[in-house]
Amino acid sequence: MGKIKLNTIDHINIVVSDLQATAAFFLKLEFEVLLPESELGPWLSETVGLEDVHARYMVIALPGDSIKLELITYDNPPGPKNPHIGTANAIGFRHIALTVDDIEETVAGLKAAGIETQGEIQFYKVTGKRFIYFKGPDNILLELAQYPTR
Repeated sequence: MGKIKLNTIDHINIVVSDLQATAAFFLKLEFEVLLPESELGPWLSETVGLEDVHARYMVIALPGDSIKLELITYDNPPGPKNPHIGTANAIGFRHIALTVDDIEETVAGLKAAGIETQGEIQFYKVTGKRFIYFKGPDNILLELAQYPTR
């Protein structure tokens, strides 16, 4: 029997209600567009198991990062909204953690850009990480994480 050998995470796909607004939010966080907005073909219906799919997507990433975010909006069929998507204990995908060198400076930058954080910067003594959560469009939960220098 063969061994399962995975190499890297290529991308994370996030379904959004407004592709342009979500992209604009991530561009404020200094993500770059790798693939501009594109329409997806009929093959997507078979891939995702939905009929008559019409969708648009865009690929973004942080400069120099190999992990990409694939933002997708389904014009047809419209997706159901999960009222608990931004709740930390909801089952499923929870958040994207972004590392920073100076968490206070980055939080100040978020606030200057009109992005509010949840509470105050926290400290996790097991790893020495300092972190804080904030939300993007569609209640996408994000974390800023600063680890001690080694």
